[in-house]
Amino acid sequence: MAQTIKLLGSEVALSDTASNLGRASLVRVLNTNTAVQLVTVKNGSDVTGTVTVASGEVIVIRKGITETLEVGTGITGVKAVAVAFTH
Repeated sequence: MAQTIKLLGSEVALSDTASNLGRASLVRVLNTNTAVQLVTVKNGSDVTGTVTVASGEVIVIRKGITETLEVGTGITGVKAVAVAFTH
């Protein structure tokens, strides 16, 4: 079944620089890299969670508006966009 989402912004590449994606609380993440990638959720410098995203996988992360997402240094191909809902 197709997924319906409401976009709240433009897709950006995640990097090792923390991003709260415009204070989004729901974020769609896509890994276009050929290898699995670790996405880290932080509150300031404290890690609140991590998730491994397979190559080609799409996940939706719910986070606090001040929490940030990031990937490892030099990692490319992990994209994220704020969304309002998904079903």
